[in-house]
Amino acid sequence: MTQKRIVIVGGGTAGWLTAAYLSRNLPGAGQPHGWAITLVESPDIGTIGVGEGSFPTLRSTLATLGRSEAEFLRASHATFKQGVRFVDWAGGPTPGLGADDYFHPFNLPFGGDAPGLLPFWLDSASDPARPAYADAVTAQERVIRAGRGPKRAQDPDFGGPMNYAYHFDAAKLAGFLRDVAISNGVERIEATIATVDRTQQGDIAAVHPSDGRPAIAGDFFVDCSGFRALLIGDTLGARFKSVEDVLFNDRAIALQIPHERPDTPVAPYTLATAHEGGWIWDIGLIDRRGTGCVYSSRHMSDDEAEAVIRRYAGPAGKGLQTRRLQFRTGYREQQWIGNCMAIGLSAGFFEPLESTGIMLIEVAARMLAEMLSGPVERAALEGAARNFNRQMPARFEAIVEFLKLHYAVSRRTDTAYWRDNVDPASWPEGLRDKIAQWRRRLPSRFDFVVDHETFLPPSWAFILHGLGFETQAGAGAFAASPQNGADARAAFDRVRQAGIQAVDALPDHRALLDHYQRQN
Repeated sequence: MTQKRIVIVGGGTAGWLTAAYLSRNLPGAGQPHGWAITLVESPDIGTIGVGEGSFPTLRSTLATLGRSEAEFLRASHATFKQGVRFVDWAGGPTPGLGADDYFHPFNLPFGGDAPGLLPFWLDSASDPARPAYADAVTAQERVIRAGRGPKRAQDPDFGGPMNYAYHFDAAKLAGFLRDVAISNGVERIEATIATVDRTQQGDIAAVHPSDGRPAIAGDFFVDCSGFRALLIGDTLGARFKSVEDVLFNDRAIALQIPHERPDTPVAPYTLATAHEGGWIWDIGLIDRRGTGCVYSSRHMSDDEAEAVIRRYAGPAGKGLQTRRLQFRTGYREQQWIGNCMAIGLSAGFFEPLESTGIMLIEVAARMLAEMLSGPVERAALEGAARNFNRQMPARFEAIVEFLKLHYAVSRRTDTAYWRDNVDPASWPEGLRDKIAQWRRRLPSRFDFVVDHETFLPPSWAFILHGLGFETQAGAGAFAASPQNGADARAAFDRVRQAGIQAVDALPDHRALLDHYQRQN
């Protein structure tokens, strides 16, 4: 058996995360009779570079790369993320706070995936002391609002009492992943691809650098060329399915704001603040805040969006340059054709509302590593491609529904943007069916195909009941069983006490970050 070659076209987070993961997790990678990995990246094509948030799955992915968490944190200027805080999305006070402000934390609620305390929380709506849903069923909201980190300095790498992900400098993350990949034997070629050769069967045979250097041949190709989709789109013709009729946002204006002082507190969450034509992200890093205005060009002009982010930044943003971005919202209907798989922006893109971009890269890289782990025969590749093309588009569709949920059950009707979003005509059919049923009953495991879901049912509940979703599902929960009601009250109290104890036990987020930055 001779060595076979995987050629990854494109660097950035998608290319280098795929290369780093495959170099550590693809059986036989780098061995004489296994897979050689080559990554080709262009010095002339820039990267998006503003994807600064992640999903908790990144911890387990990073743990496979053979580097310490401290090394990753230092190299990527990373901070900890324990969830998303939503402000001004509901169109009125959110339950338990008296303000338009709620959290989607990463911890599972008391009871895990089961309804647990949800029916009892719903049934206590008339209680003026009722806390917000996330605060009632997890200790994490209290930890987040207190500015605590998710772990202690002595906790093991990639683990701690609270579930967490990261914020990071996207360019520095790509550099860290590049160093990991190259140290594991990945070959890096700096070149811009001009043309692509195909075999008689229609597969990709080689890519040609524009400077006249020899063609780069391979047995399997990974398209990480970004929105250009050089291989999967331009060469192989995979159709792009737009979802802009559901998710309206198609532009963003980014603004990076330096911290005033080295000891400036860093929020341990992503802040998402809604505005009249979209929303603003605010992400705390070691030395700056990454902010940006996400908006729909059908509802807001570029100049109006520029004014929104400038107003949000206030004096701290005076004199700072912004960066304007345009994107197509949707995905490729086929993301594996022949001997080519698309990963990252070439496969699809959604607004960064719940940081799904890197998570989708992780899923694709893991599936590729498993599907290429055995003998590579054409029949096996064709079967793997069909499997992948069933699962990944279904995962993209499930994310579309979850992201739309953030808008669909809002009570905001102050602008055309929000009126269009809350109009059921703009909802996917699956979401319409779910919401119609959930007005009368609790969500069920039968509402979800687990292998296609990025967000478990508890995440849906955090959004629904953070926004104040109106449902009859919890009616009479306490009266239905006095013993269960007593148990629920005791559980609510245990969650509250756990939150108080966690705040006392966990360090200040900035202090924890400083500890990791000092580590050698």
